[in-house]
Amino acid sequence: MTEIPQDHPRYESLLAREKLVEGVKKGLTSLQGLISQGRGESFDYLIGERSSNSALYAERAAVAALLLAENPVISVNGNAVALAPEKLVALADLSGAKLEVNLFHRTERRVHLIIDQLKACGAGEVLGKNPDRELNLPHARRLVESKGIYSADVVLVPLEDGDRCEKLVEMGKTVIAIDLNPLSRTSRTATISIVDNLNRALENMAEFSKEMKRSRKDELMKVISAYDNRKVLGSSLSEIQEQLKNLAAEISSQS
Repeated sequence: MTEIPQDHPRYESLLAREKLVEGVKKGLTSLQGLISQGRGESFDYLIGERSSNSALYAERAAVAALLLAENPVISVNGNAVALAPEKLVALADLSGAKLEVNLFHRTERRVHLIIDQLKACGAGEVLGKNPDRELNLPHARRLVESKGIYSADVVLVPLEDGDRCEKLVEMGKTVIAIDLNPLSRTSRTATISIVDNLNRALENMAEFSKEMKRSRKDELMKVISAYDNRKVLGSSLSEIQEQLKNLAAEISSQS
């Protein structure tokens, strides 16, 4: 992996790109995943490459949902494990969630490589190797395990595609999506939509988990009952609008 100076103004962005390229070389992620990363990164520019107030609000609600769940599952794809394997494992440990590999471009080799990577980062059991149930979808994301995604009441789907998100919601599950695009089908379908960068979202959720694990059940229920995903998405768009207005004013003042 190319060494990037930590004082480079685009350090985090360039590091993410290098991790994904390395992930492709190792067979963890697909070439199509590089396109997905670029699309998301463009929205990160628009939100100011920071966790907005609406994102933090959604992340807090997401943690409450995971902590209240009877069978929470974190779905893992190639991009997620290339970018943040340690943070996925940490959140799973803190929230009591299972990890399950679920891929659109599925091969058995990729599934095994991703499981090995997660276990190298400290994960215990990782599901996804032996799918025994199918969702009503026309592609490989339909393959799930009965004790994982299929029976989960809460599913965290970082870097998701919309049709599976929609199907999981139809099944009555609480779906938490991490998606930098507030206009995507995933964001507009999910129960809780986190408009944030994957690494920032996982870090924030880990911190919230440490704090909220001490909360009573009724306190967590209040967080969930007060949450409104439509308002969060509307706030995300307003925050982007405000960010663009500020940037326009800054550029105009320099001329």
